[in-house]
Amino acid sequence: MDLAYYVRVLVRRGWIVALAVVITAGAAFGLSKAQTPVYRATQKVLLQPARNDFGLTETLRILLRSYVVYLNTDQQASAVIDRLQLDMTPGELRSHTTISSDPTQLIVQIDVDLQDGPLAAQIATELGRLLVEYRTEDNRDLRREDRIDALLIDTATYGLYKPKTKINVMAGAMLGLLLGGAAVFALEYMQSNIVREKEDVERFLELPVLAAIPADDIS
Repeated sequence: MDLAYYVRVLVRRGWIVALAVVITAGAAFGLSKAQTPVYRATQKVLLQPARNDFGLTETLRILLRSYVVYLNTDQQASAVIDRLQLDMTPGELRSHTTISSDPTQLIVQIDVDLQDGPLAAQIATELGRLLVEYRTEDNRDLRREDRIDALLIDTATYGLYKPKTKINVMAGAMLGLLLGGAAVFALEYMQSNIVREKEDVERFLELPVLAAIPADDIS
């Protein structure tokens, strides 16, 4: 089968592919719009060593993981709930919160996913402040050259986290393209023994067609 054959197949049955793309992309769009929007707020906390020597910097990189553990506790969740007067349990708050660290940038990142974007930003900010307060308290017992300062980077920002409608529609369209293409060539395979044109005869017999009898024109 040459390229021209595949082109003819797509021209003859292309509507199947187009229909499959429209159906799957439309279904993905509808499902995305039916979902409840969830917003993600992000607050970053920068940790700065008082001196830029290798030892203190390496110590800080190790401590970053302990700061993540410190924030991801019911105790700190309860503190945030009390400050913001939230109607939720510490476990619920933690289930919406993801805390991670980046040792290359010396940053602790706090992500909060909620249906209420501004509230998510407030929670992320308060968790960041808890870490700042913790470092401020700990620095009081340290010499100035051994201190590690924590600073909030800007204010917590939030944006739509899910559903990602555009990505879902694109994925649905790709799925429709694959399914439609598979359906087209499956139909073509099942009807491969049906002779419609001289090309079908040539393909089946592997011989060229020298002449063809025209159909009778019955009026």
